[in-house]
Amino acid sequence: MKVAIVNLGKIVSGDWRSPFIAGDAIVTEGERIVSVGTASAAAVEQADVVIDADGMTAIPGLIDSHVHITFGDYTPRQRTVGYLESYLHGGTTTCITASEVHVPGRPRDPEGVKALALAAQRCFETYRPGGMRVVAGSVILEPGLEPADFTELFAKGVKLAKAGFGAVKTAYEYGPMVKAAKDAGMITTCHTGGSSIPGSGAITGDHLLAFHPHVSFHINGGPTAMPDAHFERVIRESEIALQVCTAGNLRTTLLCAKLANELGAFDRFIIATDTPTGSGIMPLGMLYTIAHCASLTGMEPERFVCAASGSNARIYGLDSGFLAAGKAADIVLIDAPDGGTQQTALAAIKHGDIAAIGGVLTAGVPRFVGRSRNTPATTRKARVARSSVMQDFAAAAH
Repeated sequence: MKVAIVNLGKIVSGDWRSPFIAGDAIVTEGERIVSVGTASAAAVEQADVVIDADGMTAIPGLIDSHVHITFGDYTPRQRTVGYLESYLHGGTTTCITASEVHVPGRPRDPEGVKALALAAQRCFETYRPGGMRVVAGSVILEPGLEPADFTELFAKGVKLAKAGFGAVKTAYEYGPMVKAAKDAGMITTCHTGGSSIPGSGAITGDHLLAFHPHVSFHINGGPTAMPDAHFERVIRESEIALQVCTAGNLRTTLLCAKLANELGAFDRFIIATDTPTGSGIMPLGMLYTIAHCASLTGMEPERFVCAASGSNARIYGLDSGFLAAGKAADIVLIDAPDGGTQQTALAAIKHGDIAAIGGVLTAGVPRFVGRSRNTPATTRKARVARSSVMQDFAAAAH
């Protein structure tokens, strides 16, 4: 399928250092973006679907780098079916597992945690709930795992390893396993802050600096934050990615954003939700955290849109997160919410309102155009101007 999005008011690139792309059009073909900014009349004419954005803002599909998936589009934590498809209506086009730790009766022995990670990775390899991509399969670090286990898992497609829920006496025991996972080529992640569920323990900046995972999961607390003084230490003394989550401490989210900006570490600042958990299911969690950060700091909203898209993609090595030729065609149309005081999506976000969503494409396919079922209505009206595809692109009604 070839899709042309025309009449855009603004295009956010996904790169916080150069956040805007001049122009008013995006063309996709198959699962990839062909061009961003301008489109010839011929390219638009050749498109199977033409979407008139009516002046809306295009952003890369949001990437939630902390989602507690299990199997299928179901969370036993909140006993809810269809939550991932609902997250897509909040602009999230990719979810990255925070480990399958919420699987009921999850195994805790080395062979069991290996099998769990591999099964999840394989189950979501081609399954796209609601059109969303799910990066699944994160081995939970448990005593007894050996370097060969990580090499085996990585060769079979499991790219993630998580510290924080294993049967260790102290968090420092994760160090050798984190090193072995990193040596095998895996991206290593670590629960940060107070304990969250039975089986987890408190992990602070001292622990992070001792074994240096790639990503500090919910550094702002999941939900309980580590001591304030540890934030500056982790930023200054490491290259650890600083993941802040909706289901955490808002004050320390803002503290982390401020320090990352002041200390030249904003490349490492990324946004996620840490859901579904005891905090619930948050289809608009990414949008809320973007709005909180933009409205309660002196930084511009496009920075935080990029922290929720391109920065996550870069840290996790994904082919999405940026609106650029050759990248995955995951695109979200956002706007000022109807009835608000602001005229554009970015102005609304800076004001503290969540953006309204007028359309989502994933893998080059319009999943809906016109109205998200989860956000307020848009001020402008995106529509399918022309289509040769026998498909209704309107979102399902409530």
